[in-house]
Amino acid sequence: MPATLVQTDLLLRPGETCWRVARASRAALIVDAADYFLHLRTTMIGAKQAVYLIGWDFDLRIEMVPGRSDEDGNAPDGWPNRLGDFLKALVDRRPGVRLNILKWDGAMLAEISTQAWETLSLKLTSNRIRFALDSNHPAGACHHQKLVVIDDSLAFCGGIDVTTGRWDTRNHTPDDDRRADPDGSLHQPWHDVTTALEGPVAETLGDLARKRWHSATGEELPAPDGSGPSSWPDELEPDFRDVEIGIARTEPRYRDMPLVNEIEELYLAAIRAARRTIYIENQYLAAGPLCEAMEARLAEPGGPEIVIINPQSAQSFLEDEAMHSVRSRMIERLQDADERGGGGRFSIFHPANAEETPIYVHAKVFVVDNRFLKIGSSNIDNRSMGFDTECDVAIEATSEAESAMIRRFTLSLLAEHLDCDPDEVQAAWVEQGSLVGAIKGLRTPEGRSLYPIDPQALDPLERALADSRILDPRYWPHNRIRPKERVKHAAKRAIGPYQFEVGTLGTLFLAAGGTALGIWIGRRILRHRKQPLAAPGIITDRTFRPPVPSERQR
Repeated sequence: MPATLVQTDLLLRPGETCWRVARASRAALIVDAADYFLHLRTTMIGAKQAVYLIGWDFDLRIEMVPGRSDEDGNAPDGWPNRLGDFLKALVDRRPGVRLNILKWDGAMLAEISTQAWETLSLKLTSNRIRFALDSNHPAGACHHQKLVVIDDSLAFCGGIDVTTGRWDTRNHTPDDDRRADPDGSLHQPWHDVTTALEGPVAETLGDLARKRWHSATGEELPAPDGSGPSSWPDELEPDFRDVEIGIARTEPRYRDMPLVNEIEELYLAAIRAARRTIYIENQYLAAGPLCEAMEARLAEPGGPEIVIINPQSAQSFLEDEAMHSVRSRMIERLQDADERGGGGRFSIFHPANAEETPIYVHAKVFVVDNRFLKIGSSNIDNRSMGFDTECDVAIEATSEAESAMIRRFTLSLLAEHLDCDPDEVQAAWVEQGSLVGAIKGLRTPEGRSLYPIDPQALDPLERALADSRILDPRYWPHNRIRPKERVKHAAKRAIGPYQFEVGTLGTLFLAAGGTALGIWIGRRILRHRKQPLAAPGIITDRTFRPPVPSERQR
C-alpha cells in the first residue's frame, strides 16, 4: 500500500481553481513533439468512433515522422506521413470514425494561402470529416487550447500544436534536417510538453471539446458510447496510474459568456502554497497578478526559491518588443524582491543546444515542491489569465509515489537543459541545498546548457508597449452584444460549419486576379469577422520569422 500524503490546503478545488477533477487510469508526461507525434499517430490509428482535434493551429502539410517517408509518402507504420494524408486515410480505413477539427480562425487567415486548399481537400474527402474555425472570442483574442480526444477514452492535453515549427527531439541536435518546415526551411530547436491521459479524465476532456465545438459553431456533437479499450500506445510507459487530474480553464467574458479564470486562480493558489521551490517553464513572464504573487514570496525571508526557464527571445520583432519588454520589468522586480528577502532564491535562464543556438521554450510547466504539477496551454501572460481560451491539467500528489514522480519529471527537464543525467541534478540539488545553486554549479559557460537572462534597458517604443499592454490584454471589457448585432450574431452561428468554405472562396477570388467580385467578397468577409487580420504580436504562439535555410538550400 503506497504511503499517503496528507494535504491540509488542497489546491484543486472544483468551481474555484479548476473546472473538474477526474481520474486517469494511466497518465504520461511527453516531452517534445517527436515523441508526441508518434504517440498521436498510434492512438488515432486505434480510434473506433470519434476523434476531436481542438487547437490553436493544425498544419496538414507537416510530416509527423520527418525524414522517414518511402516513395509512396508512407511512414514505417504503413500509414501516410503527411498529417492531411494521414487523416484522409484514417476515415478511409476506419469506417466508423468521425473526425472533428476545430482551430482558431486567426491562425487560418494568417496562413490561408498555404493551408486553404489542403483543408478544403480534406473536408471533401468524407462527410465524416468536420472542420470549423473558432471565432467565438473577443477581437484580438484567440482559441488557444490544445486538445486531442480519441473515443472519450484517451486524450492529449498540453502545449504542443500539431503544426509547423514544433517537431524536435530532446537532443535538440544542431542543424537537424528533420526540423524542416513544409517550405524546406529549418525552424529553430523547440522545447515543449504535453500529457497523455486515459480513463474518465479523457471523457471529461471530451465533454470540454464538445462544449468548445458548440460554442464555436452552435452544433451539438454526439458523444461516443465509451465501449471498448482505449488505444493507449504499447511503447508509451505511463508515469502515473490511477491518479486524480484537475482540469482548469480560461474563457474570456464575451457576449453572454461569463469570465472563467480557473487557471489564474490555480496559479495563485499554488504560488501561495509553495514552501521550498517553484519551477517554471513558459513562453513568457508577463502576467501581472502572478508576478506580484511571486514577488511577495521572494520578499519573505525563508520563502521558496523560484527558477524560471524562458526562451531567449520571442519569434517576431513586435512580439519581442512587447512581451519581453514587460519581462525585463518583471525580472527587475523579482530580483529586487529576492534581495529584500535575503537573496539567492531567484534565477531565470534560457536553454541552448550544443552549438549554442537558443532553444525556443514553448512548454507551459509549473511545479511546486514535488506536490503539484501543472501542464497545459496557458502562458504566464495576461492573455492566458482572462482573454484567450486555455486548458491546463494538474496533478496534486496524494502519495509518496506521486510526489517522487513529480520530482523525477522536474529532474528530467533540468537534465535535458543542462546536458547531464537526472541523478547529477539530484546530487547537486542535495549538495547545494537549493535548485538555484544546483543549476549554477552544473551549467557550463558554453555549449548545451542554461544561460542567464538579464533585464534589458528599454527604449521609448519598448516602454510604450510595456506600459500599454496593448498586445497582452487581461480581460475583454464588454459583456453584452448590442441589439443591432444580434441578427449578425445569429447568422454567424448558423453558417458556423461552413465558415471555412466562405473564407476560402473569397480568398480564391482575390488570388484569381483581384476582380471586382473577388474584392467585394473579400471585404464582406473581413467586415463580417469583426476581428482584424492576425498580425505578429496578436498571434502569440508562432509568428512570422525569417526562414533558416536547410542543408539542401545552402
